[in-house]
Amino acid sequence: MKLIESQAKAIFAETGIPVPPGRIARTPDEARAIAQEIGGRVAVKAQVPIGGRGKAGGIKLAAGPDEAYEVARQILGMDVRGYPVERVLVEQAGSIEQEYYLSITVDRDRQAHVFILSSAGGMDIEEIAAQHPEKVVKLWLDAGLGLRDFHIRDLAVRAGVPAELFPQLAAIARRIYEIARSRDASLVEINPLARLSDGRLVALDGKMEIDDNALFRQKALAELKEAEGDHPLEVEARKRGLQYVKLDGYVGVIGNGAGLVMTTLDMIQRSGGKAANFLDIGGGARAEVVRNALEVVLSDPDVKSVLINVFGGITRCDEVARGLLAVMDSMDIRVPVVVRLAGTREEEGRKLLEGTALTPAATFQEAAQKAVAAAQR
Repeated sequence: MKLIESQAKAIFAETGIPVPPGRIARTPDEARAIAQEIGGRVAVKAQVPIGGRGKAGGIKLAAGPDEAYEVARQILGMDVRGYPVERVLVEQAGSIEQEYYLSITVDRDRQAHVFILSSAGGMDIEEIAAQHPEKVVKLWLDAGLGLRDFHIRDLAVRAGVPAELFPQLAAIARRIYEIARSRDASLVEINPLARLSDGRLVALDGKMEIDDNALFRQKALAELKEAEGDHPLEVEARKRGLQYVKLDGYVGVIGNGAGLVMTTLDMIQRSGGKAANFLDIGGGARAEVVRNALEVVLSDPDVKSVLINVFGGITRCDEVARGLLAVMDSMDIRVPVVVRLAGTREEEGRKLLEGTALTPAATFQEAAQKAVAAAQR
């Protein structure tokens, strides 16, 4: 479960993390009224559960109420990476001296919480982490020991945070650690954590992800779970009984079994591509399920090719092939589709696909390479 910025900031404020004053607006008139109450410059920010809002034009500054009205009119109704904007956060805009990145998440390999801190926060933190990993410092916590002051000092020194900010940083770090533990959060992120001209550290943006399996004991958070917070394709897939997650790549992925799909994502990455989604049709999936899966994946305008990777155990490869042929007959498919069938009735499945526009692949690696190459063409 992903919380939008305003929901995350409400939890921040409740626990004592400084956030700018602001409120949600659903119309340009409401945005103008909120800007009038705040006074001075304001930021008008699209409220969707995805990053990259600034680069997509979903965050703008306004000098006053009338400009806030105009900016809100531009942002409301726009599409931010597939998410329609139905509300904006209007909040006070501060004078920023320095931007930091601070988060706590779960490292599943080490089975531990990990703190991440960087003195190069802001919109391009992903690029900085990839190109300059030395600017992003990490600290893995021992569950028995928890978070201590010396942990925070170690992080701050390695990240180049000025000593005068240590007390504020320590207070905020302790609070996001407590949020992660008490809310069953798999991610609590502040980006940017801004040092303002008056010396205060303020959370100018916030992101939280809650473990869906813990919502039975997080009843207040469960009430915040709204269909409008999910990607429209995720909502549609859920209606069709499919396990689908929208990603930011361009190779559509369909597989049977979560482990196989995850491995397919990795193989696409190793082949130089990026997956557009995770979609697991499960074991024993019949033709109609395969048809639904392909329709959902092809509804994504980011998809430039599709890789279907099926290992037949319970699932019969000939049933998968029939589902594919049904979709081919009823849809105008404009992207290459690569198919790898292995296991139960694989020969029958491959025979059904002979002479079609589908691209066969004999091995897992060959399938990923063909799908990436087709997308990049």
